[in-house]
Amino acid sequence: MKNSTYKKIYLSGSILISLWFGLSGFFELTRNPAVWDITRKLGYPEHFIYILGVFKIVGVIILLTPNRFNRLKEWVFAGMLFDIIFAFFSKVAVLGPSSVADTLIALILLLVTYFSFNRIYHIVYASKDLNR
Repeated sequence: MKNSTYKKIYLSGSILISLWFGLSGFFELTRNPAVWDITRKLGYPEHFIYILGVFKIVGVIILLTPNRFNRLKEWVFAGMLFDIIFAFFSKVAVLGPSSVADTLIALILLLVTYFSFNRIYHIVYASKDLNR
């Protein structure tokens, strides 16, 4: 695939992932029952839900900042991956396997976005090294 294709996939994926995590973080910080009640049912304490909400909002801001914080974006992707993995296993354990469709969609979206991010910035770094 061309570099421009990866950029389009990355941009689209970043927007969708940011909406997903941004809304989730906002709902956690505002105690919205749509997210709050499920997270409490999974056994997470209130203080953890607030911390998770703050980190999601900060991660979205970093992810949506263009052409900056690329190393930090790697950490954001890792944090989002851990969030999805923990949500998946928590839901399987407490709510049953039929409750994990949303986490599987988020996982696929995150992996495709990260793969595109990695392809774009690996190419950019490689071309910078050749010009030295």
